[in-house]
Amino acid sequence: MTFTSTRSVLSVDSLATILRGLAPDGGLFVPTAINGFKGVKGLKGVEGVEGAKGLEGAGTLAGAERFALGAFFDDIPEEVREAAIANLLAKFPASDPVPLVDLGDFKMLELFHGPTGAFKDVALSILPVLMAEAARRAGREKVLVLTATSGDTGSAAMAGFANVPGVEVAVFFPHTGTSRIQRLQMTTPSAANVHGIAIRGNFDDAQAAVKRVFSSAEFRAEAEAAGITLSSANSINTGRLVPQIAYYLHAAAKIKEQIGEADLRVGKFDVVVPSGNFGNILAAYYAKLLGAPIDRLVCASNVNDVLTRFIATGTYDPGDRFTVTNSPSMDIRKSSNVERLLWLVNGGLDDPAKAAEKTKQLMEDFASTGRYTLDDDARARLQADFVCGMADPDETEAEMRHLRADTRGYIVDPHTAVATCVARKLGLPDGKPCVVAATATPYKFPETCLRAFGEDVLGNPPPAFVALESAPVTQNQVVDVEAIPAAVRALFAAQ
Repeated sequence: MTFTSTRSVLSVDSLATILRGLAPDGGLFVPTAINGFKGVKGLKGVEGVEGAKGLEGAGTLAGAERFALGAFFDDIPEEVREAAIANLLAKFPASDPVPLVDLGDFKMLELFHGPTGAFKDVALSILPVLMAEAARRAGREKVLVLTATSGDTGSAAMAGFANVPGVEVAVFFPHTGTSRIQRLQMTTPSAANVHGIAIRGNFDDAQAAVKRVFSSAEFRAEAEAAGITLSSANSINTGRLVPQIAYYLHAAAKIKEQIGEADLRVGKFDVVVPSGNFGNILAAYYAKLLGAPIDRLVCASNVNDVLTRFIATGTYDPGDRFTVTNSPSMDIRKSSNVERLLWLVNGGLDDPAKAAEKTKQLMEDFASTGRYTLDDDARARLQADFVCGMADPDETEAEMRHLRADTRGYIVDPHTAVATCVARKLGLPDGKPCVVAATATPYKFPETCLRAFGEDVLGNPPPAFVALESAPVTQNQVVDVEAIPAAVRALFAAQ
């Protein structure tokens, strides 16, 4: 598979995108074609494959990952892809890593059964194997992975890359605003190659600073002089994004089996995703382009609702308001993966050069004015696939109570409650299956659960979470946003 940039015409292979993370022009890497298992009209770059072969093996997560990694990373040796899948399965329950739980109204795609209790564990169990291969192939002995997090990516990256030879990980997270469990997961790791660094700021501040580091030729030259290659574990990295596609293919296979539809053009389902940095719902969109029978993609926001307003109006305008909420992993106003969506809705699979030109202009508008607006054609393409809605903190906790009462005891975390609340507001389900991405275990948010229910409803927490309470704090560095580059340079010197 050949990849290009959202902002210019490039030609790089899969491993280069994984190793670099961000494109040299500041854009994101995107595949130039999508080799799906059925044709998708109107997108010349989507190449169909006879039959529904993509779902035939997707009844297991391993089979779904095999298809997704093969579709986008076909130039990576099969044995490396298989090793990555094996690493994933070793960290999840063997019987059913991502179960699809039928609650009647909703089918909950439980993505939180990995080591840190969040959906990020899926991709961040695969990425370390791919990263190690990318570094080996490029002759790089040292890789420094820089990651900004609003709570979940950081802990999953630290767990995924712990003790991986030749790779150091630096995670930048808000000093305030994460849950207590999220914070413990990032401040207690003992592996010598992982570093949790709190910042006096929010996720947007951390992400912007990390992107500036990646985009700086001077900074990259310093890293190269120190024998270090900079990379990322955020979903700006293709090695994070592509593995997430698999669990939506897996859900499609399970639904196909449940409803007995032989023809994938029948029996579509909606997908609802609580969205912050837009990577998870973008993965669902790629699954749809591959041929999964997904109808609407529902982007669910909390009160930091820039994504909802963007989908509703075609204008991306974060504004000045930022609110710390009870769904902290969604407290994001500047969502990186939207740039990949811009490239797609501007016709990137039909005319990459034209799409790159338009996307670059939109990002320049954003840099200069703090906002941008899609043209009519791009907005129409966006709204043909995406719908949206918002739930505030009170609605979120009310939904947690409602879902528990309605299902006789099923408890969701606040992010998943945002998703089900928004789905209800939109009148879903409406006659076809409605899959909700359950993105985190409620055990990561015990304080919110206690407030929502007025009592302790979680019972015995997982052993790994119990161990956090007595684990010594090993990561205690706190820096100002402006000091992030200096903190990265300090890691250069430590290599």
